[in-house]
Amino acid sequence: MATKAANNTNETPMSSGSTHILTEEELLKMPESEYMNAAQLAFFKERLRKLEAEILSNAGETTEHLRETQFVPDPADRATIEEEHALELRTRDRERKLLKKVQQSITRIDSGEYGWCEETGEPIGLPRLLARPTATLSLEAQERREMRQKMFGD
Repeated sequence: MATKAANNTNETPMSSGSTHILTEEELLKMPESEYMNAAQLAFFKERLRKLEAEILSNAGETTEHLRETQFVPDPADRATIEEEHALELRTRDRERKLLKKVQQSITRIDSGEYGWCEETGEPIGLPRLLARPTATLSLEAQERREMRQKMFGD
């Protein structure tokens, strides 16, 4: 299985001595030989950390919102509020599952496994990771898995 590049810094140095996280454009312009180098890993780690913070913030807002609920005497209004709460809780449940994937992706960055397909060991690819930073399978491996699930109901 392939491993991360040997470059161990997490950002690319700038002339002022500060660090610089790549932009999407800079990331995509890098040659294939630079795949999952330290600068790219830093880019995705930063993106995943922001997503993690956003999910955690949303969870806190939901908790506050549910605590603020007041008794509503009208049954129709009460039903509407209960339906809104159910929808909000389903959304938070999806975000809870996403949070777990985000945290696993950060762990994969730290272990040097991020960006490499779990099934084949091949690169997942920058465009796929930009679209879905928690991806653990290459597009081809994901398509094969979905095909097997359709055929065998796994």
